[in-house]
Amino acid sequence: MKALLLLAFGGPRSLEEVEFLLTCLFQGRKPSPAQLARVKERYRLIGGSSPLPEITRRQAKGLEEKLNDKGYLFKSYVGMRYGHPLIEETLKEILRDGIREVIAIPMAPFRSRASTGAYLEEVNRVQKNLGEQMEISFIEGWHLHPLFLEAVRERVREGLMKFTPEERKRVHLIFTAHSLPKTIIESDPYVNDFEASVKRVLEGIGPLKWHIAFQSKGGGLEEWVGPDVESVLKELSQDKVREVLIVPIGFVSDHIEVLYDIDILYREKAESLGMLLKRTPSLNSSERFIEALSDIVLEHICRE
Repeated sequence: MKALLLLAFGGPRSLEEVEFLLTCLFQGRKPSPAQLARVKERYRLIGGSSPLPEITRRQAKGLEEKLNDKGYLFKSYVGMRYGHPLIEETLKEILRDGIREVIAIPMAPFRSRASTGAYLEEVNRVQKNLGEQMEISFIEGWHLHPLFLEAVRERVREGLMKFTPEERKRVHLIFTAHSLPKTIIESDPYVNDFEASVKRVLEGIGPLKWHIAFQSKGGGLEEWVGPDVESVLKELSQDKVREVLIVPIGFVSDHIEVLYDIDILYREKAESLGMLLKRTPSLNSSERFIEALSDIVLEHICRE
């Protein structure tokens, strides 16, 4: 039997866990009372917790069942970079279960040392500290896999159906991914992966007006890659565009950046500009996405 380890960013399962998430994110430094209150309020507005841990668990279970139905023998696990269950906790659990072969998959389609690289770094750190013989292979960069692209197209089609037939003729798509500091992406495949994935998605859904934007940038004095969503919305508003569909292609699950940043923050911004903003449903544990992940794993096995 092999372990199938899905890696994700993490999210608080209750408001009480917000401080733990931020402390992990700040590399052991506790957040200030103001930071903690601000982030807690955002989670309160989306229901008091993050759905990401449970969605990732469902993705892992669905992938396990899909692969085992095809004759393989996997047991699925979930490890979070900045929340429970932490990657270290999960790797220890895998060892206790007597499994020594692991296939690890970050739930992030685009490669970056700030995302997929951070997962790989943490897995390697934990593996070294455990001092146990464990064979771990790592899958990354599945942004051009045909089934992943089709899963995104499926969600775009669903999103377009939220508009009336007349509105649909005028809709502009905004594909989004998480912004990163420019110092990180200068020698990083992240932006190229993002752009290539969007272009391939568009090849399969016909002529549509579209844009690329980055969302959820952090604070501080660093310059972050753009354009940001707010800037794109302003420009479209000036061009008399009124209907917008956001496609958060850089995210595969509902979480704070989708449920707060898009559904609350950007929607309010659009409304203030006299625009109608809607969003495509997240991939989450959709049948098409699970099929894509199973195919990605099988291709990886064949290359080993």
